[in-house]
Amino acid sequence: MHAAWNAIAHAVPDRIVGFAMIGAADTVGGGLLAALGGPVPDAAWPLIIASAVIHVVYNLLLLAGYRLGDFGQVYPLARGTAPWLVAVASVVVLGKDLPPRELAGVVVVSAGLLALVLAGGVPGRAQLPAVAAALGTGVMIAGYTVVDGVGVGVAPVVAYTGWMFLLQGPPLVAFAVWRRGRAFVPALRTSGVRGLTGGAISLLAYGLVLWAQTSGALAPIAALRETSILFGAVIGALVFHERLGARRLVAAAVVLTGVILLAAG
Repeated sequence: MHAAWNAIAHAVPDRIVGFAMIGAADTVGGGLLAALGGPVPDAAWPLIIASAVIHVVYNLLLLAGYRLGDFGQVYPLARGTAPWLVAVASVVVLGKDLPPRELAGVVVVSAGLLALVLAGGVPGRAQLPAVAAALGTGVMIAGYTVVDGVGVGVAPVVAYTGWMFLLQGPPLVAFAVWRRGRAFVPALRTSGVRGLTGGAISLLAYGLVLWAQTSGALAPIAALRETSILFGAVIGALVFHERLGARRLVAAAVVLTGVILLAAG
């Protein structure tokens, strides 16, 4: 689901409006979940607000990356950056133990994802802005993963997820209205439905991630989530007609090896 909504966000004709509609879907879906989730403990509000802010920055960086680079370049680099940072933060910031086998799994998964990016060679100067946006996206992914891992431990998952999405959606809509002005409404004809579809899938996908974090270790779950890049590689080849050669297949095998290590841990 994560690879699917990212592919939709990349393919939408007007990406700014598309991301705005993703934000609109987040707002509506988040409002429903917040209403169903019941009251939120006071201790959870700083985490909810922090997560919403990080998610807004994450979406804007992801939008920039997709405008500057290819799906097959930006997506794996963004996803591959996060597991290293999450593993370090889990140990250093949260004080959690990371068994050697799970640590090896995180490293192997991350190395495989990075190898997928480098399969076509080292990015050149013209690609540096896209690479920078992708790396920044990865930092934001690591940030909200750690914050939300703590948040679902002090608040009900449904309520936490609902308020986080409810708060992050409106800024994306406001950004698009500011950038597009009078062209915003006409652009909805070509990008509105796709954006709403991507937002609905995004909401469901991240809700599943938060639910998983309530019953498992943070770093392995974060790394396993990154296997979405395998589906992204298939989507890139079939939908965007990107090359899927031997190097990428080997890199995918490395990712699967890391997943096995994590599952065994």
